[in-house]
Amino acid sequence: MVLKVFFPSCCSSADSGILIGRWISEQNSAVILAVVHFPFIPVQVKQYLGEVQRLTEVSVSVLGSWSNSKQEKEERLSKFLEDLGTIFCHEPWIQISKEGDSKFWSCSTLQKHSENPQEEEIILVYYDQRKVMLSHLHPPLDTAGQGAEDASKLSAIFDTVARSQVLFMTDRYDEGPIKLTHWQSDGVEASIIVELLKQASVPACMLLTFLLSLLSGICRSRVLKFWPLSFLWSKLSTCEQLGHRLQHLQVISSNRKAQSQNQLMRKANIFVSLLIDVALGILLMSWLYRKNRIGHLADTLIPVADHVAEELQDLLQWLMGAPAGLKMNRALDQVLGRFFLYHIHLWISYIHLLSPFIEMILWYVGLSACLGLTVALCILSDIIALLTFHIYCFYVYGARLYCLKIYGLSSLWRLFRGKKWNVLRQRVDSCSYDLDQLFIGTLLFTILLFLLPTTALYYLVFTLLRLLVVIVQGLIHLLVDLIDSLPLYSLILRLCRSYRLAAGVKFRVLEQQDGKPLRLLMQINPLSYGGVVETYRLPTYSCYPKDSWASLCKKLFLGELIYPWKHKGDKQN
Repeated sequence: MVLKVFFPSCCSSADSGILIGRWISEQNSAVILAVVHFPFIPVQVKQYLGEVQRLTEVSVSVLGSWSNSKQEKEERLSKFLEDLGTIFCHEPWIQISKEGDSKFWSCSTLQKHSENPQEEEIILVYYDQRKVMLSHLHPPLDTAGQGAEDASKLSAIFDTVARSQVLFMTDRYDEGPIKLTHWQSDGVEASIIVELLKQASVPACMLLTFLLSLLSGICRSRVLKFWPLSFLWSKLSTCEQLGHRLQHLQVISSNRKAQSQNQLMRKANIFVSLLIDVALGILLMSWLYRKNRIGHLADTLIPVADHVAEELQDLLQWLMGAPAGLKMNRALDQVLGRFFLYHIHLWISYIHLLSPFIEMILWYVGLSACLGLTVALCILSDIIALLTFHIYCFYVYGARLYCLKIYGLSSLWRLFRGKKWNVLRQRVDSCSYDLDQLFIGTLLFTILLFLLPTTALYYLVFTLLRLLVVIVQGLIHLLVDLIDSLPLYSLILRLCRSYRLAAGVKFRVLEQQDGKPLRLLMQINPLSYGGVVETYRLPTYSCYPKDSWASLCKKLFLGELIYPWKHKGDKQN
């Protein structure tokens, strides 16, 4: 039978002592967890292992001896290590020792209490204990008790290392009676700092949770549900992004422990996204307030608005003539042109009325960048929407008028064919019309048909202008989406600590000689970049309504309104 010994590579330079770990009889495998080196008292070692076994529910025991020939050159040391097998009584007793000048270790077994000792073929597998501990390839905690099912899997080794976390943590940061060597032995100072940060984060999270619950209670109050405030909250993307970030802060400051690896990575991704968002916002704010850039921006804004209004006036004057040589209905053309020109004059007056306050508004808008770059971008999107509100009005007027004529023509076309639309059954049924109805229908159809080109031209021009504004807002929201939804923490782990995002393991042969144990190196395969992004997806923005190109073209042809981008809501995997 083959004996598999999983040995941590961090213990290769440990002092001579005994090996402690877990024996998996179903696999005939030994998982070495740490080395207890001399001097030690066997009674204290047994008490310590009993306490560890009580806390971790892992049958940790002394599995064998460890001899470092570079540090111990006395011949009686090997005899003493063999005698330890009679004290701790484990079958088989594993002996690992240094092979002279070789960089590998020899491994053998000793069976004192067996009547018919059999020579076993040994496979010595080196593994990185830190990577196995943090790779999360082990079963979840709720299935940790199902040892019989996991015993035949490689995940039992990962589960053993993960559940033995107490063994790797130093409760007292001073040298005790038992000296252990494992993956965290050299990081005592770092462990102290991490422990202090954990203790300091508890009151900070409690305070943040209280403030967020108070803020969310104010947001859910009835005062904000009245018409003006509810309308602004639903239309302004800044309010949507603030609510979005409020949900993120509530997720981060929650005192509930993550139940799975996906939830833990989601919290970490949100936290890193918030930090980067705030850092970029502070950089933007410092750039805006340097060299009076806000003043220059305010001075540039009014001439740009006037230039846009002048271009729209020239466009309307062109439409009121003979655009591209087309013969328009002059009466309708003059009415629509003067109607839109009047709106432009109102808009110019509105802009010049606000011109003394624009610098102050931009100054306070610049302060909002400290909440994050995404908030500043959403404010920019809302400012663009307000500055192009007259274009939106033109688009709505043209779309409604065009839609009215299209639906009127389609209804009158059904009248010619002796059909009508059944509202109750939502279908087209046959219908008989009298002569007066056919005459009025023909007259209205002729009028609407000859007025359609003029209306369609205005609708086409203002739809293109509206789509240009929506595309600009869409690019801004795509950048917001990139900052919100990109799993930055997962990508950083993939670059720096790829074993934290493990997809499996592979074995590499280190040395294979006749009469000696086969030595393997267990390596962890990381997830690919596509898997990282797909697995840890965060809340996103999306174009509303989410239609195909054919459906979008159909809406444009029928004159239905196309709204700007809206927030889809929180989405988890």
